[in-house]
Amino acid sequence: MKFVVSSSVLLKQLSAINGVVSTNPIVPILENFLFKLEANILTVTASDLQTVIITEIEVEGGDKGAIAVPAKLLLDTLRGLPEQPITFNVDEETFGTEIVSDNGRYKLSGENPIDFPKTPSVNRGQAVDFSSASLGTAIANTIFATSTDDLRPAMTGVFVQIGAESATFVATDGHRLVRYRRTDIQATADTSMIIQRKALNLLKSCLPSEDVPLKAEFTASNAFFSFNNIRMICRLIDERFPDYENAIPTNNPNTLTINRMEMLNSLKRISIYSNRTTHQVRLKMSLNDLSISAEDLDYSNEANEKLMCEYNGDAMEIGFNAKFLIEILSNLVSKNVTFELSAPNRAGLIIPVEQEENEDILMLVMPVMLNTYA
Repeated sequence: MKFVVSSSVLLKQLSAINGVVSTNPIVPILENFLFKLEANILTVTASDLQTVIITEIEVEGGDKGAIAVPAKLLLDTLRGLPEQPITFNVDEETFGTEIVSDNGRYKLSGENPIDFPKTPSVNRGQAVDFSSASLGTAIANTIFATSTDDLRPAMTGVFVQIGAESATFVATDGHRLVRYRRTDIQATADTSMIIQRKALNLLKSCLPSEDVPLKAEFTASNAFFSFNNIRMICRLIDERFPDYENAIPTNNPNTLTINRMEMLNSLKRISIYSNRTTHQVRLKMSLNDLSISAEDLDYSNEANEKLMCEYNGDAMEIGFNAKFLIEILSNLVSKNVTFELSAPNRAGLIIPVEQEENEDILMLVMPVMLNTYA
């Protein structure tokens, strides 16, 4: 088997799918890329058993064959080469692979492609068409709030509900919750699933910078995404997602509207002085006035700042984990945000004031019990 390909084109495509390759996989063959050549189309597959990413590259060659090549060794070789045509010569009996460049030869030992896991196929799944930009935005707005607790697998992914009017993406780790809804993503029939966090991170990194059409198909066990020359298949999390709607408080008479960056920068400064375990900050609100403070009794550290805001409601104090607030505010792009609050022991809602026409963003964060310092 022989083909010629641009070193930079191959490097770009392999780098896009390399994130799925594990360094110490359960099955050693998964340390490899699977190369399949048919005429002048080279199909490259990477897998970790849970997620499969496939890309197609146009090459010069008329052969047909397959080989599994070591991913790290090949990528390291390509990164060191300047842009040039390179030739792959593959011995399909010994699986030895030779790469020939303008001024060098590199021999590496491949493996039998038969050992590479089979790629799942779509069997009349539910299909949805939307743009890569809208999916990328949905992932960015939710993935940070997923749980890392493997004992609660349902919360380690993003819950996706697609219906006739909109698509809703939900993530929670029990301390915060994000509900991101888009009205420009719709399906003929209602469907819901939980997509793994790692798969969504890989998908987001593969999405092109320009907005392109994207097709998604869902079966009972897998999600399939295809755009440009990339296809991705990921196994869904087979668990029941928590009833998130009941966690969102509906009666929140106290509202605080503030410049997002001013509050974010203040929280970053104040949190330095918070307790290293709880990261607790105290928000004290009265008419058009917000005081943010923190104290670490173990080290006699304390700090407070006052910020201008629009506050309507009863004067109140509430405690939050500063890390959660900082992460939520960092992931929003709105100039101003509104906090909707009811009581110091009830969850607070954070809603961006400026939102795109087709989106509806709601973020929830649980309060922490306030210390009794004055």
